[in-house]
Amino acid sequence: MTKTAFIAIVGCPNVGKSSILNKIMGTKIAIVSSKPQTTRTKIMGVFTEGDIQLVFTDTPGYHKPHNKLGEKMNQAVGDSIGGVDACLFVVESKGDIKKGEYELLEKFKNLKVPVILAINKIDMIKDKEELLERIVQLNSLFDFEAIVPVCASTGEHIDELVDEMKKLAFDSPHFFPDDTLTDQPERVLAAEIIREKILRLMDKEVPHGIAVSIEKMRERDNQDILDIEAIIYCERESHKGMVIGKKGSMLKKISTYARQDLESFFGIKVNLQTWVKVKEDWRNREGLIHNFGLD
Repeated sequence: MTKTAFIAIVGCPNVGKSSILNKIMGTKIAIVSSKPQTTRTKIMGVFTEGDIQLVFTDTPGYHKPHNKLGEKMNQAVGDSIGGVDACLFVVESKGDIKKGEYELLEKFKNLKVPVILAINKIDMIKDKEELLERIVQLNSLFDFEAIVPVCASTGEHIDELVDEMKKLAFDSPHFFPDDTLTDQPERVLAAEIIREKILRLMDKEVPHGIAVSIEKMRERDNQDILDIEAIIYCERESHKGMVIGKKGSMLKKISTYARQDLESFFGIKVNLQTWVKVKEDWRNREGLIHNFGLD
């Protein structure tokens, strides 16, 4: 008999939720950056091994919202928790427990949803006693189904984490074909790959007022070439200049790195063209948030 479980990956910004999902999937499904609140959309990853299928939702980091986009991101977290069979709660191995983490634990208690705790970035801890203290501290706050210390960057204990999640699967037909990796449209994945390069290359210069819209995505007839046309939107004219760079140098670098990832992901040669436009204060304009597919 086949088994399935829908699992929401939740936690505060920048704790490694997307990195864990990508490591489980064995490929890049969700974008990763050192900047917090990188994930905006609910990226669904589908992991099938034998008779068991785990369907993951990688939610945005739970945080104090500063605009309408932030509010919608937090709403996405709440919606995800309310409609799954279990949650994978990701925290860091060091630091104080955050206010948002206490709030998420309260949500788990109210919804009575099974929760597995993943303590990520254990490579940052030199003393095992420190890790044990962290486990005891968190275990006192909630009755977790399991607690698994992991390192998403190296893959340490990721297999053990998957084994624990498999235990939560129930008898059910698989909801997706066994070779499915994600339910996200190709245009969404392409836009996210481009946005990741902007966040990585412009780490301190341009904040999160960036959105990417794929205007065209089509494979050429009788040629193994995928044409992609993308518009990068920013909130200020000054940011537009930064994204383009001196004589177009930054935009060229963004496009080159994005094209390499796109070719790797889609398995085909990619002709990527990018433009930069300004949409002032788009993160507080619901129509634009909807147009960018972020609601």
